[in-house]
Amino acid sequence: MKKKCILWKEKYDKIKFTILLLLVGINVGFANEVYSQSTLLSLHVNKGTVKDVFAAIEGQSEYVFFYYDNVLDINRKVNIKAENKTVEEILKQVFAGTDNSYVIKDRQIFISKNDKKSVTVPGVPQEGKKKFRGKVMDDQGEPLPGATVLVVGSTRGVTTDLDGTFEIEVTSTDKLKISFLGLGDRIIAVGNQQNVVVRMEQKANELADVVVVGYGRQKKESVVGAISTVDVSALKVPGASLSSSLAGQLAGIVSMSRSGEPGKNSAAEFYIRGISSFKGTATPLVLVDGIERELDLVDTEDIASFSILKDAAASAVYGVRGANGVILIITKKGQEGKPRINARAEFGFTSPTRRPSMMGSAEWAELYNEASGSNYYSPDEIQKYRDGSDSDLYPNVDWTKALFDNVAENQRVNLSVTGGGDVVKYYVSGSYYHENSIYKNAGNIYGYNSSLRYNKFNFRANVDINVTSSTLLNVNLANIYEKSFGPGYEDNDNNIWSYAVTTSPNAFPAQYSDGTLSGPSTDAGQNPWNLLAHSGYREQFWNSAQSLIGLTQDVGKLWEPLKGLTANIKFSWDAWNTTSQRRNKAPTTYHAHGRAEDGSLIYDDNNGDGIWDPVHTGDEKLGFTTWQDGTMTTYLEGSLTYNRIFAEQHRVGGLLLYNQKVRTRTQVSDGNDALPYKNQGLAGRMTYAFRDTYFAEFNVGYNGSENFARGHRFGFFPAGAIGWMVSNEKWFEPITKVVDVLKLKASYGLVGNDDIGGQRRWVYESTIVDGGSWNYGESGNQGGQGIIIGEVENLSASWEEARKLNVGFELSLFEKIKLQVDYFREERTGIFMQRSGLPAIVGVSTIPYVNVGETLNRGIDANLEYAQKINNVFVTARGNFTFNRNKIVNNDDPDWQYKYQNRIGKPFGSNGSMQPFCMKALGLFTSQEEIDSSPKQTFGEYRVGDLKYQDINGDGIINDSFDAVAVGYTNIPEITYGFGVTAQWKSWDFNVFFQGVARTSFFLSGNTLRSPFNNSSMERSALNKDLYDNVWMSTKTPEENAGALYPRLSLSNQPGSSNNNMPSDWWLRDGSFLRLKNLEIGYTLPKSLIGKSFVRSLRFYVSANNLLTFSKFKLWDPEKGVSDGAGYPLNRVITLGFNINL
Repeated sequence: MKKKCILWKEKYDKIKFTILLLLVGINVGFANEVYSQSTLLSLHVNKGTVKDVFAAIEGQSEYVFFYYDNVLDINRKVNIKAENKTVEEILKQVFAGTDNSYVIKDRQIFISKNDKKSVTVPGVPQEGKKKFRGKVMDDQGEPLPGATVLVVGSTRGVTTDLDGTFEIEVTSTDKLKISFLGLGDRIIAVGNQQNVVVRMEQKANELADVVVVGYGRQKKESVVGAISTVDVSALKVPGASLSSSLAGQLAGIVSMSRSGEPGKNSAAEFYIRGISSFKGTATPLVLVDGIERELDLVDTEDIASFSILKDAAASAVYGVRGANGVILIITKKGQEGKPRINARAEFGFTSPTRRPSMMGSAEWAELYNEASGSNYYSPDEIQKYRDGSDSDLYPNVDWTKALFDNVAENQRVNLSVTGGGDVVKYYVSGSYYHENSIYKNAGNIYGYNSSLRYNKFNFRANVDINVTSSTLLNVNLANIYEKSFGPGYEDNDNNIWSYAVTTSPNAFPAQYSDGTLSGPSTDAGQNPWNLLAHSGYREQFWNSAQSLIGLTQDVGKLWEPLKGLTANIKFSWDAWNTTSQRRNKAPTTYHAHGRAEDGSLIYDDNNGDGIWDPVHTGDEKLGFTTWQDGTMTTYLEGSLTYNRIFAEQHRVGGLLLYNQKVRTRTQVSDGNDALPYKNQGLAGRMTYAFRDTYFAEFNVGYNGSENFARGHRFGFFPAGAIGWMVSNEKWFEPITKVVDVLKLKASYGLVGNDDIGGQRRWVYESTIVDGGSWNYGESGNQGGQGIIIGEVENLSASWEEARKLNVGFELSLFEKIKLQVDYFREERTGIFMQRSGLPAIVGVSTIPYVNVGETLNRGIDANLEYAQKINNVFVTARGNFTFNRNKIVNNDDPDWQYKYQNRIGKPFGSNGSMQPFCMKALGLFTSQEEIDSSPKQTFGEYRVGDLKYQDINGDGIINDSFDAVAVGYTNIPEITYGFGVTAQWKSWDFNVFFQGVARTSFFLSGNTLRSPFNNSSMERSALNKDLYDNVWMSTKTPEENAGALYPRLSLSNQPGSSNNNMPSDWWLRDGSFLRLKNLEIGYTLPKSLIGKSFVRSLRFYVSANNLLTFSKFKLWDPEKGVSDGAGYPLNRVITLGFNINL
């Protein structure tokens, strides 16, 4: 039976209809029942064919016929005479006396056979067969007439009748493949079942049976590289950044979110299998529809498939761009059939997961007295701070509450339309996202809103046109517009957060009660409220226009000997630009010192003229600064792909590809920066599978980069992989009821990275710099300016090389449990870095960069899936786990004086950070006798209650040069994991997902916790609330001080201040956490409520992201990992939404 379904309609009419849909979008009529009853047709067909009748009906109406060519004789002669008849009346005449029947759904007419008897193949034994019955329904629970039911591996099959039922003769070992136009295929095992109900799903992802690989696709079971995919519906994105939702979703992805700020700054840092380079870029290559693009510009609703390529076999074809792994995103394409509209609307509330709690003025004053050893603040003053009797002169300001709300809002709307016929298919979508921040503002006193907020608009149109039966033209267009607003103080809000966390609660009120703007007592520092609300405003926009046009030719359809050969050419043009405008001002501020007899505030009066003098004189006039940036990128790719099966057991595949990329910065003033950045290369792949049991694959990339000198610009990157589908062996059949899939695989290869860092663009050229002046003559006043060689040329500079090994297996048990485990090992060489062991006598003016660094990264990643129907509840569970540990093999360091201080062999994190080295703290000194008997600490005077350090080298003297050792972990976790469960019961669905990390750490630092009262200004000496109950104090008993988490307090440059602030593991904190990442409950209205309306489905849901966090660290969100908790906190998001399909 052929799978081709013939849709008879004039092609040009359909193209016009599609273009109209692209312009109009959603103006589609849905009065189906009324249409069929009110539309009257007149036909006169004399000795014509069934095909002629269909054409006449389609010509007079909006009806479209669907049928498989083996169920209907379209050339059968008929005579039809009808005047003002409905389509049902005409069809009754056409099919009178035949075994055909029909069903009308909307304006689509499906033709099927009434005969349910299966077609048998002569010579096939019939023993052991049984009658197997079933019913096929669509994704909304409606019967599907005309669906094809085939026995896998044979030509035996039937079609479903009007009520979606079928009957076929099968054996218990057979598998049935069920297909229907526009819906995804379903394969079911017969087993001991006598009947089955099959619910087909909308074919939102055409890639269900294939895996997206580098520059192509492969049959899922033949993939032997390390590739992970994720169900796109699992990528819950409550904010603007897709990257922030990756954590814990895929095995091999390591992702950390450091900020919840609305907009682009909320993007997470993410890596594939950790980090393997401590100098060059470590982030993966992101390709959207084969084009390198920014991950966070993709709308999740537009994604059809999301895959990551982890090993060399999967990524070697990308050559110098594939060393850090590759993320492949395929956007949705049009689905054949009537226009289908999907709309989603969400409204959410965001709030900080956890942010620092700061100490109040009364407690702050008590600790100041303890630190100073005095009663600087009297009990009466402390009481005024506590009771708030005079909030102007005795303020008690919690700056994080004064500046920031607890709740903000966001909104999201998505709309998409998909449809088409056998000529043109389209997918058009648009979305809008808006997010407010927790920033407060001054109200409408200025005519502008200075609080932080963000807007994002997405548009996409993907159109596929079958120019001929063998030629496909695809056009993808997208535009993303973003705009953010914020305070005008600086280009970012880092200092606002810094002042909010460090400004003392008693320094001054946010604003005086008489409306006067407050500020520090001297013209130094800032009032954080003024920075937030009275500094003007800034706005920045980003616009990204993306275009892609591709042409695919099936050469095999033109010439049979070349069956399986496909040629493709694609071209993309992307333009990105951004403009920032800042209109800033500095307000005039005052500082009150007392009250007059009438109760009014007294400010400075420096000249005694009775007019208050400001501490800082500002300017209410808005200044203006602006800057722009932009790029234009073109990409050209041509490829030949070959896939064919010979003798039904030899599956052969091949790829040959050429590409080139040119990126130009369009908004720079430097001539060198304005020159285009160029890459080009060749890629190839050969694959072979024998009986889909034994697999071999060879990949190669030959790529060039302009970053290197002639003779070193092109690199050859080969990789190979083998696989064995053990479960396809004959001898394995007895246990296939238990282990239905078992595949072993291994790969090894070489990939590269040309983004190697360094200080300049062309490292193979030397630079000439100012070498100082020279003088001569009797008076020494003659001379000139000397020049010398600055950066030394490096004609051998090249890319980093990564040799990757991957060994793994895939396992499926009882067709319910799927497990995939991979061990990986990567040796990275050629890391571009400054020489560390170069003697000074070499005589160069700058330390040269060379490819000398080496690292080793290895680990395990695993993925587990489970699916089971328990009574009426369908349950799926999934989990993934990633462990990786890296270490430096060579950083050009000579041996340190003490070997335990060597950095070689130690792990490293992001942005070049290494495993921390510091002293080990043994606790707090408990007596003067202990101080006297301990090794001498060289960090100033210290006392009982101050930190005691370990003498690592045993020389009796403790200093940070020789007694520092490696402690803790890096800022990137070694372990990342996620697990969750989804359940469906009737119209209800439930999803819960947890995500966590382990083996990561960070240090506390700053004046709020580690060095209290050590700032030169007491107005910027805020303290974290955790100090109050956990600091060593002279007023506590030894037993109470035994559990102190913080050492004895002291003022700046006083005994203990330097000693306690030294880097040590006392200040090291565990960054591990487990987070309830997502919780969602949804309800889909049953079909009985919707009836036969134009609404196909309507689902309401409520979801929560980052709902709970479990961690030993309680002061702020541990994922933020900063020293004092400053910065925009991560968000907890509660979302209400609905999704409607029309």
